[in-house]
Amino acid sequence: MVSYKELGLVNTKEMFRKAMEGKYAIPAYNFNNMEQMQAIISACVETKSPVILQVSSGARKYANQTLLRYMAQGAVQYAKELGYEIPVTLHLDHGDTFELCKNCIDMGFSSVMIDGSHHSYEDNIALTKKVVEYAHRFDVTVEGELGVLAGVEDDVAAEHHTYTRPEEVIDFVSRTGVDSLAISIGTSHGANKFKPEQCTRDENGILIPPPLRFDILEEIEKQIPGFPIVLHGSSSVPQEYVKIINQYGGALKDSIGIPESQLRRAAQSAVCKINIDSDGRLAMTAKVREVFANQPAEFDPRKYLGPARDELKKMYMHKNEHVLGSAGKA
Repeated sequence: MVSYKELGLVNTKEMFRKAMEGKYAIPAYNFNNMEQMQAIISACVETKSPVILQVSSGARKYANQTLLRYMAQGAVQYAKELGYEIPVTLHLDHGDTFELCKNCIDMGFSSVMIDGSHHSYEDNIALTKKVVEYAHRFDVTVEGELGVLAGVEDDVAAEHHTYTRPEEVIDFVSRTGVDSLAISIGTSHGANKFKPEQCTRDENGILIPPPLRFDILEEIEKQIPGFPIVLHGSSSVPQEYVKIINQYGGALKDSIGIPESQLRRAAQSAVCKINIDSDGRLAMTAKVREVFANQPAEFDPRKYLGPARDELKKMYMHKNEHVLGSAGKA
């Protein structure tokens, strides 16, 4: 067994406490490879932001869990080399079994999510409590989930939203002992969060999706005041990246995300962790396609992954500074 503390990582307790007091959200960025990790850490060092490095079960299968652990350890040292030590959490995103969560804890993760939202309410409680009891033995923090997000991302898929029921949150939190709670208020996984017919158009013809259910969020805050809330599926799907991808041979149809103004509003509430994955995929894909189109003879991976990494860093700096409000909070 490896303790996350030996790797220089931290759990989310202090991060979330400070975020709730300061009315900002911690960025939770998914990574699968070295370029993504470099972009995340360099962006967060330059903006002096704490960060949660998220690993999905799909990322573990793709990159190898041992390599990912040492990449996270390297991320801590990389931040120091860049000149500013920031708090770094290694978090399992959407763990769906006790065995997966236990394995990640044993391998050095400092935080895990157990997503029992597709089970019955009582089974969700039982599974979440089992993970919490194991994780807390090693001072690892646990995120649970109530409600279901629509969309597809890696191994997580659902056709329809099930909004979180505020009347259930006190019972769920008290019986499971979770450290934070992911809720469903209208965000969704993937780049196709809404259909055009669900949206309205502004004066410039840009599609505006339906607003998040802040009424549900506010009621949850009343039920469990001061408790850390998490938003999944919070990519804004920047249309400039969608345009570049489609311009250079892509086929992203009806890609619509969550407006950044709504995420900024959420970050000023009890929401202290916001997950962003699809935006990173779009930024990198846009740059890779652009390089391939403009430099068709290029075959050095550094020449297309390098620009993709730089674009990703730029986007994450923007998120920290103007959306999540985490810049300067490390």
